[in-house]
Amino acid sequence: MWVEDVVEVASSGGETMRERLVFYISDGTGITAETIGHSLLTQFAGVRFHTQRFSFVDSVDKARDALRQIAHAAGQRGGERPIIMSSVVDEAVMAELDASGALILDVFGPFIGPLEAELGKQRERHVGHAHGMVDFAAYEARINATNYALTHDDGGNVNYNEADLILVGVSRSGKTPTCLYLALHYGVRAANYPLTDDDLEKMELPAFLRPHRRKLYGLTIEPARLRQIRQERRPDSRYATIEQCRKEVAAAESMFKAERIPVLSTTHTSIEEIASKVMAALGIQRQLF
Repeated sequence: MWVEDVVEVASSGGETMRERLVFYISDGTGITAETIGHSLLTQFAGVRFHTQRFSFVDSVDKARDALRQIAHAAGQRGGERPIIMSSVVDEAVMAELDASGALILDVFGPFIGPLEAELGKQRERHVGHAHGMVDFAAYEARINATNYALTHDDGGNVNYNEADLILVGVSRSGKTPTCLYLALHYGVRAANYPLTDDDLEKMELPAFLRPHRRKLYGLTIEPARLRQIRQERRPDSRYATIEQCRKEVAAAESMFKAERIPVLSTTHTSIEEIASKVMAALGIQRQLF
């Protein structure tokens, strides 16, 4: 079954949006190929990229099966050849991909040669090293932080003594996915609190947040985008009306300003960028796991 994600960068010149198929193929999880590939694709304005990831392609047979699915998808859409971004290390699998006629981009390729020359040793072709569980302490920190984010999601637990940071904002402004990303990738204990109608009417922070002011960071979002997200969650509800979205966003932004809470709009900002900016603003320095 063809399941796709879409990466789209608007063009500033009003030109017609081109469309291209992009596939991430890996003999591991594919996270590395997809992360690097996504960063590359966002550099090209005016192109809508339809993407799909193939994970654990660790044999020639699996490569051939993936290529059959890619050829079928390309045949359905027609047009230009597909783009394949690969983090495969097995030479036989790479040879199979190279023979496909697609544009093959090895995400490790540009860096291996210079690193081998600098370090004076050859790479070791082992599958899955990019996401191997090497540091058990770091792994445990990620698990604990993830559990913390889940138990302190949407104001479910307002004991924030152990929190590294607390995201505040209106419902569906991006708090939960950002907290989970911070936990999974940095081991940050991130909690979040959704501003309620009562909070917004009073135009002041709840009392239980005040002792943790230095940990607070506000997230906001454009009302039109908020309405779109809420409409998907609760179609045709008062919660999803543009009037309600405008009212809540305006009140939240006024509160952030009055309380001198740093704030970031999530409308056109990726989770990765939100996380980095929040950590930098709050002076949290953690290594990417």
